Amino acid sequence: MKHAATKLSWLATAIAAATLAGCGGGSAETESDFTAIDPSEPVSDWELVWSDEFDGESIDSSKWTHEVNCEGGGNNEKQCYTDSADNSFVEDGSLHIVALPAEEGAAKPYTSARLNTRYKGDFKYGRFEMRAKLPSGQGSWPAFWMLPTDYVYGGWPKSGEIDIVEAVNLKADTQDGTPESHVHGTLHYGRDWPNNVNSGKAYQLPDGQNPADDFHTYAIEWQEGEIRWYVDGYLYATQRQSEVRYNSKDEAVGLAHRGWFAEYFEQGSGELVTHYDSAPFDQEFHLLLNLAVGGDWPENVNELGINPEAFANGQTYEIDYVRVYQCAVDFDTGKGCETVRPGYEDTEDALVEGEAPIPSPPSSGIPQNLTIFDGTQNPDWPAWDCCGGSTPTLIADPDRGDVYEFYVNDAPTVNGFITRQEFITDPEGQASPFDASPIVENGSVSFDMKVVSAPSNPDSTWMFKVESNNATTAVEMPLANNPDGTTPVVGEWVSVDFPLQMLADAGLDLSAIDVIMVFPAWDTGSGAVYQLDNVQIAQDEVSFPSLTVFEDEENLNWPMWDCCGGSTPVEVMDEDTEHGIVAEFSVGATATVNGFNTRPDAGGGNTPFDASAIIEEGVIQFDVKVTSAPANPESSWLFKVESDNAATAVELPLADSQEGATPVTGEWQTYTYALSDLVAAGLDPSAIDVLMIFPAWGTGEGAVYRVDNVKIHYPDAPAPSTPGEVVLFDETSADQWSLWDCCGGSTPTEEQDDDEHGTVAQFIIGATPTVMGFFADDGVYHDASAILENGVVQFEMKVVSAPGNPEAQWLFKIESGDAATAVELPLSASLEGEAPVTGQWQTYTYTLQSLFDAGLDISSIDVVMVFPSWDMGDGAVYRIDNAVIAAQ
Repeated sequence: MKHAATKLSWLATAIAAATLAGCGGGSAETESDFTAIDPSEPVSDWELVWSDEFDGESIDSSKWTHEVNCEGGGNNEKQCYTDSADNSFVEDGSLHIVALPAEEGAAKPYTSARLNTRYKGDFKYGRFEMRAKLPSGQGSWPAFWMLPTDYVYGGWPKSGEIDIVEAVNLKADTQDGTPESHVHGTLHYGRDWPNNVNSGKAYQLPDGQNPADDFHTYAIEWQEGEIRWYVDGYLYATQRQSEVRYNSKDEAVGLAHRGWFAEYFEQGSGELVTHYDSAPFDQEFHLLLNLAVGGDWPENVNELGINPEAFANGQTYEIDYVRVYQCAVDFDTGKGCETVRPGYEDTEDALVEGEAPIPSPPSSGIPQNLTIFDGTQNPDWPAWDCCGGSTPTLIADPDRGDVYEFYVNDAPTVNGFITRQEFITDPEGQASPFDASPIVENGSVSFDMKVVSAPSNPDSTWMFKVESNNATTAVEMPLANNPDGTTPVVGEWVSVDFPLQMLADAGLDLSAIDVIMVFPAWDTGSGAVYQLDNVQIAQDEVSFPSLTVFEDEENLNWPMWDCCGGSTPVEVMDEDTEHGIVAEFSVGATATVNGFNTRPDAGGGNTPFDASAIIEEGVIQFDVKVTSAPANPESSWLFKVESDNAATAVELPLADSQEGATPVTGEWQTYTYALSDLVAAGLDPSAIDVLMIFPAWGTGEGAVYRVDNVKIHYPDAPAPSTPGEVVLFDETSADQWSLWDCCGGSTPTEEQDDDEHGTVAQFIIGATPTVMGFFADDGVYHDASAILENGVVQFEMKVVSAPGNPEAQWLFKIESGDAATAVELPLSASLEGEAPVTGQWQTYTYTLQSLFDAGLDISSIDVVMVFPSWDMGDGAVYRIDNAVIAAQ
């Protein structure tokens, strides 16, 4: 429920209707999986400290207070709460709360009751339990919940709210026509309304049971830093305080667990501070029981509105008992009496992610640029419609490739790009506020824009807005205020540039930019359609920090190092002239690890490397050649990185590198690890001081191996591609393209080939007829029109095993527009005119002009195939590399 104090604005109403964000709405559904927890036998150290069994003849006024008002609970509810015996009474050992139609002319169309224990039953920590049968019907909203007794951290919801159980519209039809049967457990907390947040989870009873048909037990166990939700003893949800991740400088850089938070003014300094500890759920709370009718949540889901017939004869919320236990093991923290089950700490099972703001990493002081969109989606910065219900869409521009298109309907809205976690849907994405402070003098926020359709309102003004640190600071101004005075022109691309210094002078905190918006002025934009491209925060000539640990010679600050085996790593000349001088390590009978170490006690120069500025795109990379394998054939090769004197460390197999390869004796191989993956695994990137490459501990005897080109760096970004070009495969598939088996049921793979080709695509054809190649994602089409005159489709191919049928012919096929047009040709019809030779790499080239002349629409290419003739390819194994559509 929601504390009665506020009314919803248009925005909160829209969100409640669209996402059911209020009071448990929008919670994820869970499946029941009961394991033996008997709610009738709580942990022995739970001590009963308060209860009401409702065995008397009336409501016990020493325990409960009736709230009498018609305020609508702050949720636009449609009942007045009364102390009438018609709305609440004790009978047959149960408390009955009854919602009834009100008399004609009453302030609200329904009456009901809301009882609380404030100043009569106030508790911090414990097990809070109710056995009850819930009411049903469209518009019903029963709750058993808790509010703070003293609002220590501020008004609702800053001091918190704990919803032990809520349900809306039980037995009303859901979207799929089944009866509503969910119950919800939720926390409310955060900033002042309307910037408050909530987090929780929904649950359904097993075997199709409905909470309105019978009595069930609903409970929470609340201890310092953790609250757990139960139905009939089954633990279905857990929420915890947030856990901040700090770097070697004791600076907050993220959250190891994202849970609840509190924000309040410190008494001493008067500073508004975000707290990631147990607040606000570390104070006394009291209990509430109520039955609401209607309101923003129930009226906007299921059958919508309120069904008067459901309340014509009253709806009853029947409570058998309410009991409060406290943990005798530790009254101060409530810990030691947990009723838990295996898996309850698993995020995929019961652990709920909260809505705490993620601390922005401190400024590295190192200039860096951010590309938000340049034809490729940045998973950390999705395109976003704040409030209008539209979906920004990637549109193919004939000259630019993909651009983002936004539009404004009748609903007022703003559009742009955002990097707040609640708006990120890509599983690879994460909230990444950008620190632009190191480039304030010469940097800018810039973008290209084209208005496709102007707003219907001729007085509408185009606006630019940028926000920082969850809107703690923001700057909004007319788009025309950019220094060049550039204004949008219908049908034309224009470039707009706002200097960062200008935004800082206007009050923007540059250290955590998280929203960039371009839009027609609020509520004047209906009918507007516009496109954005090349959205970035950048300055020219930015360099990124890098560290070369070993390349041709030893870095004296990062010497070669044998941890424990007593050997002395040496520099040797490798036979491969490409590598020259390399580091050589050996493992004897004594277990050890080898690598590079900058700590003084290892002879290093005490120069830990701060990789914070390159987390997003940076890598740790090195080359390895095993000259003698370990004698133990079970030995596995590992990579380990440590930071801040081993305060954090990550150890991974070499096979978990981006290349996925394991060492092959006598061959140089490259291994790459993304810094972002290492940080996600727990590494503090601010003080990296050890890099190790070694056979698993105690298994490496006899190993001799060489290491070269050891670097922590930001790889060179690929040169911008010419419009119309795409690399379908080079080491891996292009973004939004994949390796594809049409019909044979196989899975094409990436395999290691010779040194020149490295990782290649491999296809295998079995007995089932099929065709294979490269396939664009749904809705993705490549426009090669810009390079029609000089463009080609080109690839290299090696047949590993020829088809069993000697009559099979090798073919090339290309399709466009979901096979609206297609061209199929023999490989021998390529410019090279060659048929495949088993075991040899060969190049095949087809001009776009010849494909166009043969009938291919080159503006929407979505499939490129290479295969033996249909139903003749059984036994064929072949590899493809360097597949491109490009200008020559």
